Amino acid sequence: MTDSTDHHHEQVDTTVAERDDWARRRRKGIPTGENLLVIACMDERIPVEEVLGLELGDAQIFRNAGGKVTDDVIRSAALTTNFFDTDEIIVINHTDCGMMSAADEDIHDGLEAQVGDLDSVDLDPSLPELSIGDADLMDWVKMTDDIDEACAAQIEYLRQSEFIPDDTTISGYVYEVESGTLRQPHGRIAEEISERQA
Repeated sequence: MTDSTDHHHEQVDTTVAERDDWARRRRKGIPTGENLLVIACMDERIPVEEVLGLELGDAQIFRNAGGKVTDDVIRSAALTTNFFDTDEIIVINHTDCGMMSAADEDIHDGLEAQVGDLDSVDLDPSLPELSIGDADLMDWVKMTDDIDEACAAQIEYLRQSEFIPDDTTISGYVYEVESGTLRQPHGRIAEEISERQA
């Protein structure tokens, strides 16, 4: 039997207050659970929260094709590390990525068929001054030849950005869709144990 001084509304009030803190934490200055930004590929096979042991609200997750560090990733990383107490960034690339599945000329031809004259198309319609112009379309798309090299490059791009504080911890992993696990770039165990040592 409960104490007569305990009232159910007190439990409800606590739950409501906790939910209000969670929902309005930007306004109240309450940081995310892990002060973490994750940059990952938009591929639906990557269970980002699961492989990193995160729950909803622990981290900010930015997903795009290939998990590439683009201008918009730098913009978001700059804002969260400078104004929202984020002090760690993790990049997740993955094996069997669609960004490795087509030849550059096929991508170029397909996008050109979609838009017509590539020189007249804005890269970012919200910023019309960013037109393709003389830029190489494939540099914009950022197709990948080697996922391990790509992951290492994404980490380095973030580390070199002047917009991201030097004390931000930046790391990256390759998610193996075959095994459902993360590994370090250039750390494919199967290749190492399948080769004869001289």
